[in-house]
Amino acid sequence: MTTVRKDVETPEAAGPSTDTAAGTAADPAEKAARRRPTGRLEAMALPLTWLAVIIVFSIVETDTFFTSANAASILASQAVLVVVTLGLIVPLIAGDFDLSIGAVVGMSALIIAILNAQHGWSIWAAILVALIAGIVVGLVNGALTVLLGIDSLIVTLGMSTLLAGVALWISGANTITGVDQTLIDIVISYRLFGIPLEFYYAIIFALILWYVFAFTPLGQRLLVVGRNREVARLSGMRVSTLRIGALVTSAFVAALGGVLIAGTSGSAGPTTGLDLLLPAFAAAFLGSTTIKPGRFNPWGTVIAVYFLVTGITGLQLLGLQSFVQNIFYGGALILAVSFSQIIRRRRMKRGV
Repeated sequence: MTTVRKDVETPEAAGPSTDTAAGTAADPAEKAARRRPTGRLEAMALPLTWLAVIIVFSIVETDTFFTSANAASILASQAVLVVVTLGLIVPLIAGDFDLSIGAVVGMSALIIAILNAQHGWSIWAAILVALIAGIVVGLVNGALTVLLGIDSLIVTLGMSTLLAGVALWISGANTITGVDQTLIDIVISYRLFGIPLEFYYAIIFALILWYVFAFTPLGQRLLVVGRNREVARLSGMRVSTLRIGALVTSAFVAALGGVLIAGTSGSAGPTTGLDLLLPAFAAAFLGSTTIKPGRFNPWGTVIAVYFLVTGITGLQLLGLQSFVQNIFYGGALILAVSFSQIIRRRRMKRGV
């Protein structure tokens, strides 16, 4: 007669093996571990490409590109674009577009030039009026978009055209010069480490925006609104208020960009700022492919702006004509949007 030891379990009684169970439990962790190198590569692809572009042009054009004067020029000349694009990503994060930013920049600079140079207002009073005008434009954009339910693309495109017409009217189609030297001094005349102060203003603003989105409830709410408005609404968030606030912020920051332009050139004309729209969108979408791939983010935006201008500057120093700027910005926008879509789809498949 055969006896069975009770202390020895049969495979059926013991259930799944420890190895199998451990393997199953470890699968998500292993997959996450495998994804980390890929994620880091995605996040650092643009900065590394920017570094490679700098190295190549420094070798090819040592006497003109690889100089402190050229570096200072690149950093300072794009400060306005950095500020405007940082303002633009606020509504983009919330799921809205603002096509009026270029026109708001021009309106702000023109208000300062007219009030200060033509009517003798103090520079600070003129700046205050310009910033208030930016806030008003943002409120109108927000009200039409959110309260009336009109697509933000249509509203802000119409606003851009309206402001461009107003700029032609109030300027008499002329460039207005003679902005107070005080503004010029604090924007470009005063320097730190050989670089005009406007560059540092842009970096400080990027730091503030990064802090808001990384560490404050407001920034997290905007991210949720941009991802899924219905979920945000059901969670008790004031979606309408957040969207209007994002569009007001964009217009206000664009008005700040107008202040910087007035301080950079000491003048303003009817077309001032209109050429910033395409570069701003190109930099915003290109910036969403780096640092935090698939998400608009401040530091990605800063890197994207300077990557684009570095490439354009290098090509122009090699003898290419100014048309390369439009080609570069247009191509960058198309590629950036394409990469953003690819990253988004990959994240959706992974459930991230």
